[in-house]
Order: sequence, then structure tokens, then C-alpha cells
Amino acid sequence: MKTTETPAKQLAAFIAKYDPAVARLARATRAALRKRLPTALELVYDNYQFLALGFGATERASDAIVSLAVSPKGVSICFIHGATLPDPGKILLGSGKQTRFVRLEGADTLAKPHVEALLRAALARAKTPLRETGRGITIIKSISAKQRPRRR
Repeated sequence: MKTTETPAKQLAAFIAKYDPAVARLARATRAALRKRLPTALELVYDNYQFLALGFGATERASDAIVSLAVSPKGVSICFIHGATLPDPGKILLGSGKQTRFVRLEGADTLAKPHVEALLRAALARAKTPLRETGRGITIIKSISAKQRPRRR
């Protein structure tokens, strides 16, 4: 995957493939999550079905703590080990053995008490904790040659 474009420009192009409303939501929620997790590495996967932005302490996808999943229907925050997180607000969706998610109506959804509590719990349980200082970078990990349509 050789390119002269910066990761930021590549990511902007991936997001631009979506309907304007979904693209705005993706940019806003990404900015809010980057602000909340400033030292996290952001791993970008422009996959067949979703644009996935994983946030973790290392370049390994298995070390991601949360991710944003962007689809033509909207944006969700995925808690990679959500099945084991306390969820007193019963807001987690999904039935897999590991991952759970919350659909995001806007960037402000990330600041709602139940979502913030899930995020704190996920960070506390991270196998590899985020660095306390520094600034995370964006890393383009993969781009699928074949993709589902990004617009409805």
C-alpha cells in the first residue's frame, strides 16, 4: 500500500465516500474520541463493509480498546470487550461473545453518563493501557479493494 498521501488525507477521503450526514457524524465523533483519548494510536481499516477506526495503545488490532464503525446507516462506538463490561444502563447492543456497541446519534452521545461509564470501564480493563503523555497518531492499516457501497 504505497501512497504519497498523508494518513489524514487518506482518512478524509474514506469518510467523504459516505452521505454528507454520515460523514459529518463520523468526523464529529472521531474528533470527540480523539479529544477523549489523545494518546491513543488510531488504526484505520477501510474494509469491505465498514470504515473502522480502532483506538488503542499499540499497532495491534487486538490491543484496541474501542473503535468507531462507520456504515451507510450511521456510526457506532464498539467496545472490543463489551460483553464483559458492566452495563447498568442496558445501552450495549449486540450478542457476540466479545464485542458490543452503541449507536451514536451525535458526538455528544460519547459524553452521556452511561457511555462515559462504559468508556472508563473499558480503559480501566485494557490489556495494554494508553500512555499518559504524548499524542497518538493515525495509521492506515488496510484498504479493501472491494467494498460495499458507502452511500444509501
